[in-house]
Amino acid sequence: MQGMQRKSWAWMLASVLLLFGGLAHAQRIEGDRAGASGPYEAEVAVRNQADAERNAGFGRALAAVLGKVTGDRGAAQRPGVRDELGKAKSYVAGYDYRQDEGVAANGAPSFQTTLVVRFKRDDVDQLIQMLGLPNWPQPRPKPVLWLAINDGSGPRLVSLAQVNAARAILDQAKARGFALGLPGGNAAEQAATGAIWRGDTAAIAGLSRKYSPPMQLIGKLQRGAGGWVADWTFVDKGKTLSTWQTKHADARRAMAGGADGAADALFRRYAKAGSGGPPGTFRVRILGVDGADDYMRLIGYLGDVSIVKRVRPVLALPGELQLELELATGISGFARLVDRGDVLSTVSTGGDSDDEDAGKDGDRPSAPRIATFRMGG
Repeated sequence: MQGMQRKSWAWMLASVLLLFGGLAHAQRIEGDRAGASGPYEAEVAVRNQADAERNAGFGRALAAVLGKVTGDRGAAQRPGVRDELGKAKSYVAGYDYRQDEGVAANGAPSFQTTLVVRFKRDDVDQLIQMLGLPNWPQPRPKPVLWLAINDGSGPRLVSLAQVNAARAILDQAKARGFALGLPGGNAAEQAATGAIWRGDTAAIAGLSRKYSPPMQLIGKLQRGAGGWVADWTFVDKGKTLSTWQTKHADARRAMAGGADGAADALFRRYAKAGSGGPPGTFRVRILGVDGADDYMRLIGYLGDVSIVKRVRPVLALPGELQLELELATGISGFARLVDRGDVLSTVSTGGDSDDEDAGKDGDRPSAPRIATFRMGG
């Protein structure tokens, strides 16, 4: 009987893989590594190997890396990030190309060039700190994926023996910066398919006790009107963090939505606020502004700083200019950014220990402390 069940599952797996578009194979054409393997690496499709196409690919790859490292899939839309994506080449440590061969819908062979980019870890980390982006700490948990698929012949559990059937969601989890595990598939776990289908999260959590950590991504994928429908539940230590549904004509896309929902749930629960400080309007003092040329240079520079949204002059003194800056991050993030260039350097960010005049006025309240910078060059 078990042999018949294994044969039935093998036929079902084969049909699912065919529905998912077959198994493409890859051929390396350049470089010493074929694919992205860590959080600071990404791969993107490109039309050719021309410089302009490659530089555009660097920007998309950096956006993907920021999403993986921070855990925030919307990281590329946060203030200040777009401008840095245009400078993505400066963050690149190396790159390769890979030629992927597949089969088109009409059965003809198809080819896709993939750009594999490796970024400088320290520079990316500094960028994240500078822009005040959130941080989902490493190492990250590896939830167990309890996925049942019904292609019309009844739901079946996807276990380690059927890893290829879950390739779309496993790869999407990797693209989001974490990993999913699969159950071993013993008789008790196979029998849990009914619990998955009826949404019995407690039963699945009980079966998961032997796995670590105590997190489960529970999903059921089936044919629906116009394509495939997947219902998902993410459970952490017995508590349901999120439920969602994904639909798509392509079963792989419907399946991959499980990884996105799990990553979003983990990010909301475990990410830490960025260290750049909250956005706002800050008063700053710029030393070394000795004339119109210095003023124009300063204003032009601030206009090109990605996190500066507005500049308003407040007070001009000999050798000094005070401004109000509306920033997309905190003043500490602004200080990190300007210290990378040669126009401004940080004297103080307004802290008590940096205020030279603190305590000089006896019992009188001290003036509001403001960040101080000096022009260079």
